[in-house]
Amino acid sequence: MLAGEYLSAFKGRGIEFEEVRPYQPGDDVRTIDWNVTARYGEPFVKLFREERELTVILLVDVSASQGLGTHFQTKRELITELGSTLAFSAIKNDDKVGLMMFTDGIEKFVPPRKGSRHVLRCIRELLHCHPIGHGTDLAAALNQLNHTIKRKAVVFLISDFLDSGYEQTLRVAKRRHDIVPIVVGDRREFEMPDVGMIELRDSETGAITTLDTSSRRHRRLFSERARQQKAERDASFKRLKMEPIHVVTGEDYVDPLREFFHRRGGKR
Repeated sequence: MLAGEYLSAFKGRGIEFEEVRPYQPGDDVRTIDWNVTARYGEPFVKLFREERELTVILLVDVSASQGLGTHFQTKRELITELGSTLAFSAIKNDDKVGLMMFTDGIEKFVPPRKGSRHVLRCIRELLHCHPIGHGTDLAAALNQLNHTIKRKAVVFLISDFLDSGYEQTLRVAKRRHDIVPIVVGDRREFEMPDVGMIELRDSETGAITTLDTSSRRHRRLFSERARQQKAERDASFKRLKMEPIHVVTGEDYVDPLREFFHRRGGKR
């Protein structure tokens, strides 16, 4: 379903001349080859072919916070599905696909190649990755991306973005690559149910916080803090003129992808 939308959203590097043919009603007059037209005494138009091949990089956060999931699936499982869907959409359009997984360091890099066997390898790496690190360092991952991928690439940055201090590095990476942020979340990161006294452990740092969820005030403060963090992150994307895709565990992710591809294709 997504392959056609993907094709219209991400264009090739340019176009190259292919051949000329006789003019047909409806052809754009700006494509008329006047030299050939003068030689044969009838109008001919130039045909061009898009240089389609792109390099697509899945820059995937596999930090410990991706283990959260309160509605049918974890964020890690959702990320794997997303990565698989995007990779197959890319190779269906004859693009190369590469994978870089990170935590507070680079966990695995699979250089970009074509073909379904290569994509299956990337999916296998996503499924069976056992990260050494626990935290998240987006700036380090983006720096490594810039050092490793020299030519312009379409980069799907898939993360819950539970980090800070990466905006300037993201700005630099955006100058070189076409970066699409995909923000993965879980509803319980924004709304806490009334289940009495609970202990919350930060899966990346190990810090433990006690929360009285029976208190309406505590639940409200929890939600307000989460929404403030989201607002600050979205404001950062807006400053960088980037349009993020938001997906949530246990909910459909195809429609958000299609809507993004459709909007992006319409702008070109």
